[in-house]
Amino acid sequence: MNPALQGLITVLLGVGGCVGYFYFSNQILDRVIFPAKGPNAGDNINRANQVRPWLFLFPAIFALGLYLGYPVFETLRLSLTDRAQGGAFVGLANYSQMMAEPKFWEAIRNNMLWLIVVPAASTAFGLLVAQLTDRIAWGNIAKSLIFMPMAISFVGASVIFKLIYDARPADVPQIGVMNAIWMSFEGGPMSILMLRILPTIILAAFAGIVGYVVYLSARAIIEPGRQKSVGMSLLRAVVVVGGAWLVWLSLKSILGVWTVELAYGVPQQWLTIPFWNSFFLMVVLIWIQTGFAMVILSAALRGIPEETIEAAVIDGANPFDIFFRIKVPQIMGTIMVVWTTITLVVLKVFDIVFAMTNGQWETQVLANYMYDKLFRANDWGVGSASAIVIMLLVTPILVWNVYQARKEMR
Repeated sequence: MNPALQGLITVLLGVGGCVGYFYFSNQILDRVIFPAKGPNAGDNINRANQVRPWLFLFPAIFALGLYLGYPVFETLRLSLTDRAQGGAFVGLANYSQMMAEPKFWEAIRNNMLWLIVVPAASTAFGLLVAQLTDRIAWGNIAKSLIFMPMAISFVGASVIFKLIYDARPADVPQIGVMNAIWMSFEGGPMSILMLRILPTIILAAFAGIVGYVVYLSARAIIEPGRQKSVGMSLLRAVVVVGGAWLVWLSLKSILGVWTVELAYGVPQQWLTIPFWNSFFLMVVLIWIQTGFAMVILSAALRGIPEETIEAAVIDGANPFDIFFRIKVPQIMGTIMVVWTTITLVVLKVFDIVFAMTNGQWETQVLANYMYDKLFRANDWGVGSASAIVIMLLVTPILVWNVYQARKEMR
């Protein structure tokens, strides 16, 4: 059958089926089950009105149960069985095997690194762009350009950045932007400026910004007389620990910038450099998610009452005080929603790693580890166990997100 005709028939059947379901279910409810006639007409109408919402929700609930609920329970069941033994129940043996594998802990470590860097960087860049673009005449054009990567799939973005990181032999023109820039350095003063002094300044500035955020979070935790919810306290504690680690890593990297031997004239295989290659992969997701954060946070910034900003200006507050002490606290709820939403994306990241490194060179993440076990090793037990681990990591954040959304609606 012609694909276009098949698609048209599918749409017609889908739409027609929905219309038919709602129409005939309504007729059966009103005319057969609870007819609005006879001595019990009033009670029947009330009962029908109570049942009707659930009748209309049934297709969605059924679909969610079929495509979300059933897979969860089936995955849990498979994680407790062994395919090699004909699906025999083995208890937690798959989990024990999974935790004994170095690749699993490599995936956990990398996922934690992604969780610390990507949501923070995406949210920070999005907030920065949202603040700056509101002050320039061509701000909407800038926002459109920054939001544009959101329209690109993860695989498409991975292909783009794989070309950026591409390496060719030294005697061949480099098509990768990174190596084209790298090959232009020869060890002179410009090389020292660009490859040692500039990275030092950037890392020091990053450490300073993160350190300031750590200071604010720590002060909010220990400040007496301030109402603190358990969720926010835990989140601030995570920020303090993760931020302190990032500060230490930045300072350590500054030392590495000045001690590492730079291979001038030799194209670099950026995606094969352990540890740092994870950051090269993170850049792809940050590039995509910054646009999302920018749009949401820009709307939040515009919703801040002008009176509060004017009052701060009258009191002599400088732009930094206005931003950090007036604006950011008022949109903190939105910032946390953006942060946690990106965190959910990070926990499930697969396409970027699969397309760019396939988990090689110490870049493994949980989703790719699960794929390897399920479809390459053909081990449904360990693969399902890793899927359950991902679900357990995602669930608390999802619940907290829903709780915050409902809290704001009250």
